[in-house]
Amino acid sequence: SLFCPLSFCLFPVSRRRASAWIALLEYSSFITDAGQVSCPACTPAKPRLSHPEGYGGLIFTSPRAVEAVKLCLEKANKTEAWETSLKEKWNSKSVYVVGNATASLVSKIGLDPEGENCGNAEKLAEYICSRESSALPLLFPCGNLKRETLPRMLKDKGVPMESITVYQTIPHPGIQGNLNSYYSQQGIPASITFFSPSGLSYSLKHIQELSGDSIDQIKGLLTSDLSCVLSIFLLDGELFFNCAF
Repeated sequence: SLFCPLSFCLFPVSRRRASAWIALLEYSSFITDAGQVSCPACTPAKPRLSHPEGYGGLIFTSPRAVEAVKLCLEKANKTEAWETSLKEKWNSKSVYVVGNATASLVSKIGLDPEGENCGNAEKLAEYICSRESSALPLLFPCGNLKRETLPRMLKDKGVPMESITVYQTIPHPGIQGNLNSYYSQQGIPASITFFSPSGLSYSLKHIQELSGDSIDQIKGLLTSDLSCVLSIFLLDGELFFNCAF
């Protein structure tokens, strides 16, 4: 049986195969949310989104960040201002994104994305560094669990950037109950797939407790950046993850 806490991963295959894999998961797997998103951090975002003249462009590395920005604009009653002037001003600058899903949402709020084919944050950072010469910082709306790869690479190359937290990822209140229900009905899963690092961190403790000494039977933890395939194994009673590139 295959168990999929919705939140962490994919693997090193083509987009076509990745889409087929996700379709298979939806058809044959028990899927549950391991993470839940709230947006309590709109206050610092509001003035920044309203003043594009102070920035060299935007960076979005997740669909959630785009959704959070849209929500922040709505909460600030800035939707009309966005449509009439702010959107056009931001579009005069670069709007960098990772992935087609993020690009699609960016397009829906009226912005013109670029860099979506880079595939991950590291390659996007390389793309940005090859193009940016502005002294103004890039505005990076992100979550509280953002990875530091892109900010670190931009800093190392002297590209100014300003991060603002526009959403927080918190554990789904039903994750433990859903896991308990799955294990009681199906037993130990043969494979687990995560679609985000938070999904792994929020559910791993419960999975360890429910699996006990049999946790080394579970294979196929997969990362979201298409970089490697992970498997769980035990060595001298310690839990390890093996990453095969």
